[in-house]
Amino acid sequence: MEVNEIDYPKFFDLVSRRYSCRGYDEAPVSREMLMAIVETARLAQSACNKQPWKFLVIGEPELRREVAGCYGRDWAGEAQAFIVALGNSSEAWVRPCDGHNGMDVDVAIACENMCLAATSLGLGACWIGNFDVDALRRVLDVPAEWSPVAILSIGYPKPSQPVPEKKRKNIDEVVKWGKF
Repeated sequence: MEVNEIDYPKFFDLVSRRYSCRGYDEAPVSREMLMAIVETARLAQSACNKQPWKFLVIGEPELRREVAGCYGRDWAGEAQAFIVALGNSSEAWVRPCDGHNGMDVDVAIACENMCLAATSLGLGACWIGNFDVDALRRVLDVPAEWSPVAILSIGYPKPSQPVPEKKRKNIDEVVKWGKF
């Protein structure tokens, strides 16, 4: 199969431009843009199409402050929206041979779609995984069967926000052909 010379460079550029934004402008993010981002999560692949996820979109200022407080970094309070990704292990596919539950993987795929969608819309996003789960549960009234997996901060990057250089391992360090 040939690489499509029109689509692949655009996709590669999008992936290359995505970074963890940690400085946001005060410009609001429209509901339409947030819905466009969440739509890409809804369309994400999941094991056996179980879709064991829900996404809480947080735009109201007071609730944004409370969510940011569950993370505790000052820059998070600048985000104009958060998308909290929840997963339900009882709704996820479980691999029969070893009992591995695919909920985290499914939710992660959906989150990456949203981060790429935000980038494509000229927004910044940061995947936050180091947050106080119990505090977030309380703030958002998350039922016991749902697990907070990630918080995505969303907003327009500050003009002064430096785009960090991507530091990735060399391709030869991460790819092996055939057996390990």
